[in-house]
Amino acid sequence: MHKRMEHTPDWDRLRAFLVTADTGSYSAAARALGLTQPTLGRQVAALEEQLGLALFERAGRGLRLTDAGRDLLPEARKMGEAASRIGTLAEGRAHALEGTLKLTASDIMSAYTLPGVLAQLRTLAPRLRIDVVATNDISDILAREADIAIRHVRPIEPDLIARFVADMSAHFYASRSYLAERGVPQCIGDLQNHDFVSLGEDKQNADWLNEHGYPVPPENFRVSANSGIAVWELVRAGFGLFPMWDAAAEADPEMVRLLDGVADITFPTWLVTHRDLHTSRRIRLVFDFLIDVLKA
Repeated sequence: MHKRMEHTPDWDRLRAFLVTADTGSYSAAARALGLTQPTLGRQVAALEEQLGLALFERAGRGLRLTDAGRDLLPEARKMGEAASRIGTLAEGRAHALEGTLKLTASDIMSAYTLPGVLAQLRTLAPRLRIDVVATNDISDILAREADIAIRHVRPIEPDLIARFVADMSAHFYASRSYLAERGVPQCIGDLQNHDFVSLGEDKQNADWLNEHGYPVPPENFRVSANSGIAVWELVRAGFGLFPMWDAAAEADPEMVRLLDGVADITFPTWLVTHRDLHTSRRIRLVFDFLIDVLKA
């Protein structure tokens, strides 16, 4: 595995790496990109320094990828494709994006994930107005209650278009105050000795956990809420455990990830729109943008 990047590579360095990998030499890559060879070489060297990896080695009169370079290449291609699409949006198409677009997602995602995503979108399309419908109910895309929906279940209706985004990683979390009083579960079996906070119906939550191999009876759910944000605040206040996706939970230093490597949970994420709406240039551009950013 290659070293984790401290910063995302910028587009110029990434493109220099990709074209050099494809052409096999700095001179050929420089010609393809309309750069001088020293400029291109500096871009590749800057990327290598940023990553702390050697990406190329000499092979006769050309270059070949190192093992680290070969490991990085598939992910770099994905990043390059995403950067290209975002760049296209930024370089002239975004100014035509205006009007209102309605986006629906769970209240947890709306609170902890969408602000950063929409900040990027506003930079690229400042005249576009976004209405966020933060709800744990499935808004009816077919009835045009929303233009785009972020879902954790793939829709089956034929008039909807769904694109898989990613599996979000999640774990059980609890507050430090709760664990200081009740102890830290060491194995899955220990979960039945702990309190949980439920989102909605206790039995539905318990059934889901048991179906996924976590033996938690309904009576362990000592408090519930119909809002994901309220549930998370109850967990933070020490009322019990809750399965939360890592990207949101890790931002809070008072929350502790439990049973890492033992109870690893994933939530599939889908982006959904109506088939007719996907023919709209405005919807299509935002739809593709959201996929790229959410994957990142």
